[in-house]
Amino acid sequence: MNIRATIVERRAARLRAEGAELGHRVPRARQVPLVPFPAPPGIICEVKRRSPSRGGIAEDVDIASHVTRYAEGGAGSVSILTEEDYFHGSLADLIDAKKRFPTISFLRKDFLLSRADLEVSFRAGADAVLLIASILDRPLLEELHDSALSLGMTPLVEIHDAADLEKVRPLRPVCVGCNARDLETFRVDLLVPVALREWIDWECTTVFESGIWGEEHAAVAASGMFDAILVGESVIRDPTTVPRLIAGFGRTRRRFWPVIARLIDQSRRSAAPGSAPRPLIKICGLTRESDVLLSEELGADALGFIMCDSPRRTTAEFVASLPQGRALRVAVVVAGDGRSIDADVARLLEDGKIDAIQLHGDERPDECYELAFPYFKALRIRGVEDLERAGEYGSPRVLLDSFSSKARGGTGRQIDSALVEAAAERGPLWLAGGVGPDNVSEIVSRYGPELVDASSGLESSPGQKNHASLRSYFAALAETKG
Repeated sequence: MNIRATIVERRAARLRAEGAELGHRVPRARQVPLVPFPAPPGIICEVKRRSPSRGGIAEDVDIASHVTRYAEGGAGSVSILTEEDYFHGSLADLIDAKKRFPTISFLRKDFLLSRADLEVSFRAGADAVLLIASILDRPLLEELHDSALSLGMTPLVEIHDAADLEKVRPLRPVCVGCNARDLETFRVDLLVPVALREWIDWECTTVFESGIWGEEHAAVAASGMFDAILVGESVIRDPTTVPRLIAGFGRTRRRFWPVIARLIDQSRRSAAPGSAPRPLIKICGLTRESDVLLSEELGADALGFIMCDSPRRTTAEFVASLPQGRALRVAVVVAGDGRSIDADVARLLEDGKIDAIQLHGDERPDECYELAFPYFKALRIRGVEDLERAGEYGSPRVLLDSFSSKARGGTGRQIDSALVEAAAERGPLWLAGGVGPDNVSEIVSRYGPELVDASSGLESSPGQKNHASLRSYFAALAETKG
């Protein structure tokens, strides 16, 4: 089912039957001041009662109370969802909210389809309007964009994929929203907006939309160099989170996730028609400079250095001594449950000698972000319940590894195939555990992982990579047809 198309079809029918005012008492002329959108500090908090994907969220919401709490928390902009059939919003919500809070910047969020929609939005008090590129042809999008500007409102042009981006590029919108939610399926991927942001090459205000559930996700958006974030369900459920969102959005903007997003996007764009993209390649357990240099030369996207108890353990001094390279560098650590990141590892991250932390212990979802950022979680998988746990972590990707009671990785064991298939159905798959030259082609063809992580399968002995195995591994990947 294409949820977006269903919503648009229903709204178009309403417009034909009721007109752009949809039966509401809209002032004949605008009665409230225009406020620039988005207002500092770039946190746009939403008011919505329900959604097609989540059902009821806050059906009896007191809008005035929520807007007050948003403003008290530091937000300067509010999004009012006015679509009636699937989100249970109303133009009356926007009219009343703007009258009560005339100095706040308000966005009308809806599936707007006509110039009449914009004129009604303006009279109702909107300071900005959402224009969804995927539901408007290019001439109409340009007409509505320019009409919004002529009325004094900010047009927030929303894109979801490369096709949307190319549609809007000639227009060079003044404000672009990159949505993490696929409006056809309503699935969320935080790296989609980050990848799209990398392709916006004109001067504009950029907004990260959807999928932000807390401070950590705000930090991911900030790392993508967005100017603002639009936050929906998490703040309507708990307005007290606004200050923490502001803190996350103000965190140091380390570029690990944007580089990952760009690599994923490049792989997708370069894939032959009908073929799956080549997975990102991570080589882990490196302890020798010659192994690092060969892995880089062969095309590794990320290199892993184990900085915890392991026969492949290396030192901060070794990592700091390595020449600068192309591949991302990741420190593998075990922390949590009262244990912090080792000071030497933290210094490597602070100094830019590594790009991210891989948390490979029993760290709980609620403590990972406080331990390090950027990071991603590695989770050892025994059964379906572990796959459920993977969805509880806040990192945009979780690396799945095989479980062993004797070691945390580097075991050479594969995850049960049924579990890998179940994981692949849930979203992008990052896979470790028993991957090597002899099976990587089959693994990629069967499961279509976004990233494969190899360690012990490429070794002559723990921590010592076999250069012939490395070459065979990359050759097998190059010949694989997805």
